[in-house]
Amino acid sequence: MNGAVTTTAGDERLDAMFAALADRTRRDIVARLAGGEATVTELAAPYGMSVQAVSQHLRVLERCGLISRGRHRQTRPCRLEPQALESALSWIQESRRVWAERMDGLEAHLDRLREDPQR
Repeated sequence: MNGAVTTTAGDERLDAMFAALADRTRRDIVARLAGGEATVTELAAPYGMSVQAVSQHLRVLERCGLISRGRHRQTRPCRLEPQALESALSWIQESRRVWAERMDGLEAHLDRLREDPQR
């Protein structure tokens, strides 16, 4: 075996999602959209940046599936796509389970060493 790791489309989407969420402004936008739809202008209001700069952040979030944009008259309201977060949540939960098992195993091993220091 050559040690190569197979990357799936789901892995690539998860990579893109975590990369998108690595930016504080994008995390803030996701948190804001968790409360309901908002326009780009509304999302840009709390920041000292242009609507165009916020639009760039929105494109990153849209490409990884975290948000979508609709059309309502002259506006394009943004909305959170919470189901996209499910893959990230599943990955986090599985990693947490694996690490909890590892820590439990380490704790058991250390307990055995304390009981019999000659081991």
